[in-house]
Amino acid sequence: MRVVVRCFASLRELAGERTELDLPAGSPLTDAWLALVARAPELDAHRPYLRVARNGAYAQWDDALADGDEVAFLPPIAGGSATVGLTDGPIDVQALAAIAEPGHGAVVTFIGRARNHADDGREVLELEYEAYADMAESVLAELVREVEQRWGVAAAVVHRVGLVPIGDAAVAIVTAAPHRAEAYEASRYLIEAIKERLPVWKRERFVDGSDWKRPGA
Repeated sequence: MRVVVRCFASLRELAGERTELDLPAGSPLTDAWLALVARAPELDAHRPYLRVARNGAYAQWDDALADGDEVAFLPPIAGGSATVGLTDGPIDVQALAAIAEPGHGAVVTFIGRARNHADDGREVLELEYEAYADMAESVLAELVREVEQRWGVAAAVVHRVGLVPIGDAAVAIVTAAPHRAEAYEASRYLIEAIKERLPVWKRERFVDGSDWKRPGA
């Protein structure tokens, strides 16, 4: 069977925008990815952060393909322009604040930044975050639904993955509500739940050459 693969953003630069692949009938989406990586090995490093779509709808990697399908490999939305999810670039906090509506009298913004020292006082050179991307995006969406239902707020949350320079935002949360109490409570709930439930891991690299990996956020 023949399928068409489309790539976007950084993936397009490595593999081109459109590729036709011949695969055995019933092959899973994963096989299309592997066939593309065989042509452009540099793609392989992007796999943990990708989502995949089939014929214009999000799909699972083990979904079976049919002749004539169009597959799209989708990198994270760079720059944090999404209001819920992961990004491999700087988070646009101002864009997240756009969730506020005229009836929202309170907008609370929380930014978790990469700092230059660890709890034990060692100097940190940089941070790197690794995520189980598909699950992490689902968890973030679930948490936003929870706070919206519980406190009647609007919420946005984006977590950065990959290298995060000192001083840059690693996670940003915006909550908007008619009154400040709900906005504050929803914001605190989100960051604490992220620390407990989000499949993201943080590696701190120290100036002395050592490093330490632990749960993120």
